[in-house]
Amino acid sequence: MSSLRLLTCFVKETRWVPTRREDALRIISEEMGGADPEGILAYVLEATKEGKTVTVGECRFRQEATGGGPSPSS
Repeated sequence: MSSLRLLTCFVKETRWVPTRREDALRIISEEMGGADPEGILAYVLEATKEGKTVTVGECRFRQEATGGGPSPSS
């Protein structure tokens, strides 16, 4: 079974970086000031689980599948 890994990419960058929950909360807190970082992260995780990319301030979030064995050949 595959799981999802959270990735971040700031708008001026092109590389997506794996991000831990604690780092995502810090980024959201820095980007959104006094907003509720836990609530925003919950929304980000739910939306990105469906394949969407979510932008919070200057940072984009998405998820990618990990594990689950070999990928099918094309």
